Amino acid sequence: MSTHVNVPAPIGGLMKKRGLFVTLVERERVFLALVATALVVVGLTYPYAGIARWVGFLIAGYSAVANDSVQTLGTFIGSNRDRPWWQLWAWIGGIFLLTAGYSWMSYGGDVTFQRLASKGFETTPTSFTYLQVAAPIVLLLLTRAGIPVSTTFLILTCFATTSSGVGKVLLKSFAGYGVAFVTAMVVWLAVSRAFDRLQQNGPPARVWRVAQWCTTGALWSVWLMQDAANVAVYLPRTLSVGEFVAFAGVIFGGLGLLFKIGGERVQRVVDEKARITDIRAATIVDLVYAIVLYVFKIHSKIPMSTTWVFVGLLAGREIAMTFRGASGTGMKNALRLAGKDLFYVTIGLVVSVALALAANDAFAQSLLGD
Repeated sequence: MSTHVNVPAPIGGLMKKRGLFVTLVERERVFLALVATALVVVGLTYPYAGIARWVGFLIAGYSAVANDSVQTLGTFIGSNRDRPWWQLWAWIGGIFLLTAGYSWMSYGGDVTFQRLASKGFETTPTSFTYLQVAAPIVLLLLTRAGIPVSTTFLILTCFATTSSGVGKVLLKSFAGYGVAFVTAMVVWLAVSRAFDRLQQNGPPARVWRVAQWCTTGALWSVWLMQDAANVAVYLPRTLSVGEFVAFAGVIFGGLGLLFKIGGERVQRVVDEKARITDIRAATIVDLVYAIVLYVFKIHSKIPMSTTWVFVGLLAGREIAMTFRGASGTGMKNALRLAGKDLFYVTIGLVVSVALALAANDAFAQSLLGD
């Protein structure tokens, strides 16, 4: 005899929503428990430099990639949700290993393409404060809140020995925002209507999939040349073979976890933009972003915030598409999205400077005077 009971649709829907809510609450509890554990571990280990550097790196390795993934991998994740996550991981993880390995072999054990050779960052830390090691946890919390914080400002600033070095990073990052904004405006004013017609003609041809994977790979590699410094700042400026294996293994594993969960919450910064998950649009975004980053990479070795560049790129694109009538929304909404992203990264900048002043006596003295 069957024991099946038909549940009315409204009640069934309510039960599903309740189940989803319970699952989200459980995930938040697990996340907060991990954060609390990490804070305790930092408190126990920060006085011991040899251990603290690896604890800081382990936390930074995931938090930096999770936060900054929206810039380089956000469009890739959003437009490839129909693909197995491990295929995306194999492609992006392989490029990471090749890029990091090239830097390590070419620059005598340096995995940052000499980004940390700039004044104020060139010395390997020999001691750590609690907040220096805990800084990536702050980044993790802001990431969880969906805020695209600049990892460069939040982590690197905590280790700067001079305020002038940070000032150069700020100027280069602000310039990056402006250049990306203008470039995106020009590009999408030229192509938005053509792309609108192309998207209305049906699904993309296979060649677009190949093009997007190639442009994402190039972007990811160039991004690593800029931002690997944000996690390697804890480590010796010259890594031994064993240290390099540990460095590469942690980042590679973190990427796998990121793809498994489909991106962190900052992914919505990409997903809410007009037609950004279309593989053709994602390809153009990645290509323009890669070119802008590469120009700044060869311009100087000073670190910069790629987050500010990415936010400028999305803002210019959204406004240009709206002006051309290709976004499906009004200019008010485009300006709102651009302003919201700029507001969030500005919050991150303020938090970063405040954290650096509290965590780094050398930076505080250089900025405020003895």
